[in-house]
Amino acid sequence: MKIAIGNDHVAVALKKCIMAFLEEKGIEVINVGTDSEERFNYPISGYKVGKMVASGEVDYGILICGTGVGISLAANKIKGIRACVCSEPYTAKLSKMHNNSNILAFGARVVGEDLAKMIVEEWLSAEYEGGRHQTRVDMIAAIEEGKDITQC
Repeated sequence: MKIAIGNDHVAVALKKCIMAFLEEKGIEVINVGTDSEERFNYPISGYKVGKMVASGEVDYGILICGTGVGISLAANKIKGIRACVCSEPYTAKLSKMHNNSNILAFGARVVGEDLAKMIVEEWLSAEYEGGRHQTRVDMIAAIEEGKDITQC
C-alpha cells in the first residue's frame, strides 16, 4: 500500500508521527507536505495529495492542517476525491465503509498523536461495503459531472 501525506506548517510534528506510524506498518509513505514551520498554504498539499490519489499514483491520502477542514476542502475539489475530516475513530471507519473515502483528514489542533493513530488505524482497517452505499457514492460522482441529482 502506498499513501501520500500532506500538511501545512501547523501539522509538521503530527505528520512526522503519522508517517512513522504508517512506515512501522510497512506502508510506503510519500511526503508532499511541508517540513517547515514557516507559514505554508494548505491548499497546495490538499491539491497534491488529491491529484496523486485521483490518478492512482497512490492508494490513499492523509491530510493534516489545523482543523483538517481547509486542506480537505482543497482536495475535494479534485474529481474522484472523497476526503473526510475525522476527529474520532468511528467516523473514520464509517467514512470508508459507507462513503468509500479515499483521503482521511484531521486537525493537529484538534487531535493528539495517540488519537490520530487510532483514527488512522480504524480508517485503514475499514473496508468499503458497497451495496446500498454505492448509489450515494455514484450520486456524489454525478454532482462532480455537473448533473442534477434531484431528478434521479
